[in-house]
Parts: sequence; structure tokens; C-alpha cells
Amino acid sequence: MGVEFGSALKSWRTQRRKSQLDLGLGANVSARHISFLETGRSRPCRSMALQLCDELDVPRGARNQLLTAAGHAPVYRTRGLEDADMTPIRDAVLRTMERHDPYPAIAMDRHWVAQRMNRTATLLLGGLDVSAGDSLLDAVLTQETLRDAIENLNEVLIHTIARLRTEIAHHGGDDVLEGAMERLAGLIDGPAVHDGLMPAFIPTIYRAGGLRLSLLSTFTLGPGLPDVVQVPVIGRVLD
Repeated sequence: MGVEFGSALKSWRTQRRKSQLDLGLGANVSARHISFLETGRSRPCRSMALQLCDELDVPRGARNQLLTAAGHAPVYRTRGLEDADMTPIRDAVLRTMERHDPYPAIAMDRHWVAQRMNRTATLLLGGLDVSAGDSLLDAVLTQETLRDAIENLNEVLIHTIARLRTEIAHHGGDDVLEGAMERLAGLIDGPAVHDGLMPAFIPTIYRAGGLRLSLLSTFTLGPGLPDVVQVPVIGRVLD
């Protein structure tokens, strides 16, 4: 049990690019103690396990796994968006999305599956055969119509891959996102990396219904709901 926790701890420490000394200083223990934890020679108490998770910015779901591996009960309960005690959060997300009209807004989970869309997003993406319940990543990968509608597809793909890489690091690995990232790279016409510094943002330029739309996306973690991401999108008509 201690070895399982130690392997997971070492994996998170490596992903966060911290030395044993760095982690020990942050958690107020010695680097030697961190070494003992990682090799299974010591097992952390519950408060120490949580403190180490804080220092490594481990997501809540993964914290439960680490606690279990250390022999402690999980402390975070998984909630679905439809659960009764999520009503205030759900209402806040929906209200924000509705008030974002006439610009599209989407609430999606950690695997980019659309959970909710406001009226404009439903109209815009509905014309491209994308609706609530669909994976936006799968839509780009499988629907040529959607890809053809994106004028600057290469730029969008490169930025999406960069975003996925960040999310994968945050989650400590994710098979779904890693698989999508590899497949998206195969769609890029040319090098799968940006030649130079990545710009702070790029618009996604759609051609839809005789219009040329430039949309700027922002990602916001839903409050109290770490696995749902709200994506408000703002834009303007170019033509």
C-alpha cells in the first residue's frame, strides 16, 4: 500500500517538476522523508497526504486515489451536474450562458463533451451537426464539414493541442485527451508545432450561412464543479 502511494507521489512530483527537496520544503518535511514516502518505507498520515496534494496541485479526483493508496478514506465526493445539491451551481452556469447571448457559450466536461449550449451555440453548431452530448474533440476529428467551416484550421488545431497538453498535465495524464491530441496532430497540414512564440490567443474563424465569423474562446472552470468547463465565446462578423 505504501509503495503504491509512493509511486503515485513520485509521478505527480515529476510531472510538477519538483525535486524531493522542493516538495519537502513546501510541505515542511525533509527531502529524506519524501524519499521514504516514495519508496514505501514511510506512510503519510491523512493531513500529510493532503498537504502534499496541495503542494503538487493534485486535482480532487486524484487526491481521493492518493488518499486511498495511503490507507485513508477519500474526502471528496463526486457530484453530477444534475444532482440536487448542485442546483445553485447549475443555475448559475445556465444563467451565465443565457446572458452571454447573442454570442455562443458551451458548458463541457473534462473530455470536451458538451453538456449545455445556449441558444446561439445550438444554432451555430447545430448547423455543423454538433449538439449537446457530443464531444467537441470527436466532432473536429470525424466531421469534415466542421473542419471545412474553420478557415484557420491549422492555427486552431495547434492551439487546441497546446491546450490539451496543459489539461493533461493538470490531470496527471488522461488517456482520452492524449488520444485526441495525437489524432488532432495528424490533421495538421505541416509541422504540428508553432514556428516561434505562441500568440496569447487566436480567433476561430468560421464560415457559416454566408457569413464569416471570428470567435474568441475563453475557458473558465465551473465554480464547485472542477470537471465541467464553461466556455463563453465572443466574436464579431467579419463579412
